[in-house]
Amino acid sequence: MLKDHILAAAALLDAAKSGNKAKTDAAAAKWYANADEIATSLSGANPQNWPVDQMKSGMKMHLDLTLQEATHRLQGKYADDIQDYDKIHQHLLGLADLLSSGIEKQFPKRFTKS
Repeated sequence: MLKDHILAAAALLDAAKSGNKAKTDAAAAKWYANADEIATSLSGANPQNWPVDQMKSGMKMHLDLTLQEATHRLQGKYADDIQDYDKIHQHLLGLADLLSSGIEKQFPKRFTKS
């Protein structure tokens, strides 16, 4: 799924560069569907700590921010691109915290505090 996620992102960028709206829309739909698949899979691995709606929301936010950054870069709006990157970075740190705390809650005996 993660390999497909990266390949779908690359296909979306290629479509966007071509200027073909139909191709871009189709590639975006495939990318967002893959993100839902990843979110559902993660939630299935730890549903108590990673509710599917929360995981889908987090993945959608990641894609929305990434698409915004890519659009600004393709348009040559580099100052906006840099601000977008900072937003993505902060969002992914939060998502990483959510995932790591979920693992810790799922396996508390493996994470003893000394």
